Amino acid sequence: MKLLLRSAAVAAAILGLAAADWQFKSRPDLAPPRLNITIAAADTVEKGYLFVAPFAGFPDTDTEQHGPRQAGPYIFRDNGDLIWSGYGIYSIWSTNFQAAKWKGKDVLFSFEGDHNPGYGHGHGHVTIMDQHYETVRELRAGNHKLTDKHEFHVIDEETALIQIYQPVARNLTPWGASEEQQWIVNAIFQELDIKTGKLLFEWASLDHVSPDEAILPINPGQAGSGYNSSDAWDYFHINSVDKDATGNYLVSARDACSVHKINGTDGSIIWRLDGKNSSFTLGQNVTFCFQHHARFLPNLAGEADIELISLYDNSAHGTENGKGTEVYTGPTSSGKIIRLNTTAWTAELVQGFYPPNHLRSKSQGSTQILPNSNVIVNWGSEGALTEYDSSGNVLFHAYLDSDYLGLGVENYRGFRYNWTGLPNEEPAIVALENDNGTTIYVSWNGDTETRAWRFYAVTRNFGSRIYLGEAPRTTFETSLEVPNESVFQVSAEALDGKRRVIRLTGIAQLEPEIVPAKSKKLNGGLVTKHSAQNMLIEL
Repeated sequence: MKLLLRSAAVAAAILGLAAADWQFKSRPDLAPPRLNITIAAADTVEKGYLFVAPFAGFPDTDTEQHGPRQAGPYIFRDNGDLIWSGYGIYSIWSTNFQAAKWKGKDVLFSFEGDHNPGYGHGHGHVTIMDQHYETVRELRAGNHKLTDKHEFHVIDEETALIQIYQPVARNLTPWGASEEQQWIVNAIFQELDIKTGKLLFEWASLDHVSPDEAILPINPGQAGSGYNSSDAWDYFHINSVDKDATGNYLVSARDACSVHKINGTDGSIIWRLDGKNSSFTLGQNVTFCFQHHARFLPNLAGEADIELISLYDNSAHGTENGKGTEVYTGPTSSGKIIRLNTTAWTAELVQGFYPPNHLRSKSQGSTQILPNSNVIVNWGSEGALTEYDSSGNVLFHAYLDSDYLGLGVENYRGFRYNWTGLPNEEPAIVALENDNGTTIYVSWNGDTETRAWRFYAVTRNFGSRIYLGEAPRTTFETSLEVPNESVFQVSAEALDGKRRVIRLTGIAQLEPEIVPAKSKKLNGGLVTKHSAQNMLIEL
């Protein structure tokens, strides 16, 4: 009979789990980030779970690098309890982790691929998973281009917007470059049919926007020197794309410090907000720079010539280790909702969402407007996330790694979603013998439906079950103590809110503290240390 892994020590020895930190007895291979919640969630936070994908940032010294032991996508409760770890499931470097609907069904998606932190680029594909955490689609850019990490945005459950960085050779001497500096990034976005991958629309910055609009000159450090294709001048830097009901697009150009509305038919620019050539007169505190995650918002009042957008205003640019060029345009980063009048051509700030601590992220970030009008602001390279009410009052605040208060931990975007997960994988169960008897631990990575676990002893020869007890499921891992007994085989079943059995575990065998030299097999029944002092466990 095969003995499953029963303890952290045995698991580490056999699997070599150097990264694990033993948060869970049943899943010693998982070492999710520990949220440092500095403002506990108020009763008025929106329903749902937190969706993040934290990773290690730049080293704080030449020899140290802080960050999660296992970078990847995660789903957490407000209290920091793990719902799902995508580590090893999304097997490549992962970012922009979200939930969406596709073909009427809830799905997860994340970018997977290469990450170049020095330039803020990545190359890979988008992986879509269903509610069972099974891959149902991988999507790549059209026209033989490489998908970048910044954007994947589902539109009307049928199409998706993605973004591409394509270095091209150009004469850049009109913008202060030498004759050797001839590489510039053509920032591109595409709209694709998710089911077929068919390319529906493509737009390229160099066809419509001159390098004159760049805020950072060539040779600014992080934005590229232009000497080769790997170090191309990133004059525009698309980091988000959205589409409205009329078919036009909203593009955030980080390195132009502007947001552009693009005609969905011919690609022409309808208007620019902020930057060097703004179409609008900006009201108090509207101005932003090096922004991320611009989104159209619904105009619920139905006002003619009024558009609403949200964005994340970094107000900062530079390398995270402080060794490169840095630019600051404001005292902190912030989330913003902006009202645009396209008759008077004015822009005013509807609401700003400012950090409870002095956070100013030089890269990444997002602002999500929730169904109840609360707002989630993710502070990008500062490794923190905050929820506000519509008036800007803080309802929740957390850093994404409690060991370092976010130091060196980064998270590109952060969200809250309602989500129902029912994994296909078998729940994990272990039985550990201790001085007081046996403790059984069970968990099911990604499960949102189990409300209680019912535990059984399993007889050796015939597989019949003897009821041991039941425990409510309140956290990722649930345990049951069986005092003064060594239960040699156990199993459990998951119960939903209506007391229905939704999944059975496998059979786990006890890891005895000492394996005696001699053995004795017993027939049937609940085998305990009182009835069998010399039990042989076969490996």
